[in-house]
Amino acid sequence: MASSYTSSTSSPSSSLPLKPIPGDYGLPFFGPIKDRLDYFYFQGQDKFFQDRINKHESTIFKTNMPPGPFIASNPNVIAVLDAVSFPVLFDTSKVEKRNVLFGTFFPSLSFTGGHRVCAYLDPSEPKHSSLKSFILSTLASKHDKFIPLFKTCVSELFIELEDQMAEKGEANYNTLNDTLAFNFFFRLFCDKSPNDTKIASKGPSFANKWLFPQLAPITTLRLPKFLNPLEDLLLHTFPLPFFVAKSDYQKLYDAFNKFSGPILDEAERFGIQRDEACHNLVFLSTLNAYGGLKTGFPALIKWVGLAGETLHRQLADEIRTVVKAEGGVTFAALERMVLTKSVVYEALRIEPPVPFQYGKAKVDMVIHSHDAAYEIKKGNMIFGYQPFATKDPRVFENPEEFVGHRFVGEGEKLLKYVYWSNGRETEDPTAENKQCPAKNLVVLLSRVFLVEFFLRYDTFTVEAGKLLTGSSATIKSLTKATSI
Repeated sequence: MASSYTSSTSSPSSSLPLKPIPGDYGLPFFGPIKDRLDYFYFQGQDKFFQDRINKHESTIFKTNMPPGPFIASNPNVIAVLDAVSFPVLFDTSKVEKRNVLFGTFFPSLSFTGGHRVCAYLDPSEPKHSSLKSFILSTLASKHDKFIPLFKTCVSELFIELEDQMAEKGEANYNTLNDTLAFNFFFRLFCDKSPNDTKIASKGPSFANKWLFPQLAPITTLRLPKFLNPLEDLLLHTFPLPFFVAKSDYQKLYDAFNKFSGPILDEAERFGIQRDEACHNLVFLSTLNAYGGLKTGFPALIKWVGLAGETLHRQLADEIRTVVKAEGGVTFAALERMVLTKSVVYEALRIEPPVPFQYGKAKVDMVIHSHDAAYEIKKGNMIFGYQPFATKDPRVFENPEEFVGHRFVGEGEKLLKYVYWSNGRETEDPTAENKQCPAKNLVVLLSRVFLVEFFLRYDTFTVEAGKLLTGSSATIKSLTKATSI
């Protein structure tokens, strides 16, 4: 029977027993709502998945994913929650990535000027290759600006951080990070500070107001329990209309359209109309890049802060020694900082910026967990919850612990199980795949951030919490460097 199916490339063995996929979707309409309430309110994300793994004794099972009625017409998914089965979501010969960025629902195209931007396209669609090639070419053309520009933006963050610490005795890192992320990418693509445009200091606010209505169906505000029914009705039952973000998005679009002229001119060489290129650039800068650093950097600060002084001392020693030997913060210097690289990968492993991946099966196939094989039919929606895949206890020792040196030496072999970029860390984005085009840039900026931080400070303490998306990080104490 299995021979008539395509075997997943993630297969560890052809001798695993073929089993039916456990789980069910419940009654139409009511089953998805029950799962939605469990997911957001009664259990929470991690317990929602762990309880089902325990119940079915399987990391592959059927369930419903939010938002369900009335936003998503079909919330049924097959969940893949281990390191072996998860990579099927990267194989675009087997899964379709058309309109699945947000999962089982698709926001109005009004949010992107009526265009299906690159992130919404499957590689088989003609426009995907030209749009992603344009994005990759744009990033490559800015390569020499990455480090010096980011150092400037980080220095501005540190000044604000120290001012807050002096005034309040603590600092909200997330708000400072939002400004850092928006300003860097705007300057990178527009060659101008947003403060010198009509956007001024409101860039993060405009971006957040545009992001929220699109992400609302798959988020919770963590309100008091008695307000949960109201939140569920307002955020998860009907889509929020574009008009709540229209004026803010228009301001972002107008600024990019005015100041990123050379990039938009280049788009025409790839056969892309200027308007479509600009909407893609706003999406790349705001949802992909700003949105990624909005969650990624606070997670990095959180985990490094919680790791304590011993790791801080080791990072400072490595960073300062290499920078002194290399004569500055260069690409060559960064490559020599093996612990710094490992710490960045570990943060991306333990708390990936984008926890979800979706793909619709293009063909009948067999996928594998560690223990069994399962048949998936063409048309089934496959869902991956990345924090479970990248904390698979059968791949990573002490997976729930932040281990800074995990990827040093022989540990580098585990990088193929780091999936944050919609691909393996050992692979690179191309025009033919769906891996994040800024994957290498995100890793670079994360390293540079740690380098600049530990050139300036010896140690710090942090208080962590949860936000609408990702973690919050409040800096509670900060010790300036005693030696360089």
